[in-house]
Amino acid sequence: MARVLIVGAGLTGSLCAALLRKAAARPLHLAVWDKAGDSGGRMTTASSPHNLQSTVDLGAQYITCTPHYAKKHQSFYDELLARGVLKPLTSPIEGMVIKEGDCNFVTPHGVSSIINHYLKESGADIYFRQCVIQINLRNDKWEVLRETGSPEQFDIVVLTMPAPQILQLQGDIVNLISECQRQQLESVSYSSRYALGLFYEAGTKIDVPWAGQYITSNPCIRFISIDNKKRNIESSEIGPSLVIHTTVPFGVTYLEHSTEDVQELIFQQLENILPGLPQPVATKCQKWRHSQVTNAAANSPGQMTLHLKPFLVCGGDGFTQSNFDGCVASALCVLEALKNYI
Repeated sequence: MARVLIVGAGLTGSLCAALLRKAAARPLHLAVWDKAGDSGGRMTTASSPHNLQSTVDLGAQYITCTPHYAKKHQSFYDELLARGVLKPLTSPIEGMVIKEGDCNFVTPHGVSSIINHYLKESGADIYFRQCVIQINLRNDKWEVLRETGSPEQFDIVVLTMPAPQILQLQGDIVNLISECQRQQLESVSYSSRYALGLFYEAGTKIDVPWAGQYITSNPCIRFISIDNKKRNIESSEIGPSLVIHTTVPFGVTYLEHSTEDVQELIFQQLENILPGLPQPVATKCQKWRHSQVTNAAANSPGQMTLHLKPFLVCGGDGFTQSNFDGCVASALCVLEALKNYI
């Protein structure tokens, strides 16, 4: 049975796992490793420590489907809508730019529910807090080393983490990446930002006419969402939850500062936008060093194959674009590259 390792439990990695399971002509042993403590990657949903049903999306807020991808990826949208993972966005988002023919969707159970859906479909063994540090070639297999735990061997490895993290890997992989591929990976650039989740007690009222709002006049804050309202979920037992996304210039300026200091700065600016907000019962501040791709790898649409036998391939939004359809496109390209090996 071929052993396949997918590094990264974000959208590309989870969908790769589901697609490989479906397309494989023979039984596969699928494993997904992620260095974080939970699935989602940049489509992550955080829960209040006081009430696990009170959640905020710290990454992607909603999914925009253009007419082009509505046709190209129709089966993916149809399936997620039929399963109730997605539903149309009907809540008011102030300042949102809507182009003709676009459809917007939200996730009733948080944006990480998309990833969890695909991971479940894949039947893969999923391991968190697995930080890959080295990949070596051993007897026509990949020996993968992580920070903790013993090395494991795989027949196929798919890397879906951000390009800078691929370039940090040690071992034989360093010499397997050609000079041209290295330049392509080095050319991938990302914006940086912070997201701050605020959780409130049940019964707390936040009296604004919108569910989300783009802010254009603040040096720190770019977007605010009342997440339960965004998803059209009102409950007397679950308090409201807010998420604040910073501007990219703010994120870059304070990238190396402590999250405690950054959280305090965001609170100060939030007071200017929403004066008199009650005190939250819990907070979660997330630093996105690699937030959204600003420059994708040139001449490698969807994936980059580093080695053929045994197979080693990179995928993710660094080879397409940072949205749902970009990750779907990358996962499909990885599948196409792998189909003769599974």
